[in-house]
Formats: sequence, C-alpha cells, structure tokens
Amino acid sequence: MTPLAHILAVPVRAYRLLFSPWVGFNCRYQPTCSAYALESLEKHGAVKGAWLTLRRIGRCHPFGGDGYDPVPDRKD
Repeated sequence: MTPLAHILAVPVRAYRLLFSPWVGFNCRYQPTCSAYALESLEKHGAVKGAWLTLRRIGRCHPFGGDGYDPVPDRKD
C-alpha cells in the first residue's frame, strides 16, 4: 500500500472501530463498503482506490443493487 493510501485508510479504520458497531452490519453488498475501501486502496493505490470506493458508496442507495461486488483486479 502506498503512503497516501495508508493515510486514506485511517478514516476507514476509524469508522470500523468507532461507528460501525453502533450503525450495525446492514451493508447491501459483500464485502462491506469499509472492507471494499481497504481492499481497493491495497490493490489499486490511493487515487484509483479512492475513486473505486466513492463509486461503490454512490451505488449504495435503495434503488441500487446488492449482493457480491468484489474489488476489480488490477490491470497492469
């Protein structure tokens, strides 16, 4: 993971530690959005990982999809 990706992962980890237990585990997708964010930052780095995470969060609404939505593989 790049240094910038580590910095971007801090709020995600803080959310998982502090807020996720109170909000509950009602994510529409598998893996959860926070797990997706960490995996996308790990696989794709800060810029593309953040973009994939924002797209995923944007799809999370009542008229959006649900189910298994993995992080896409890296195309080198």
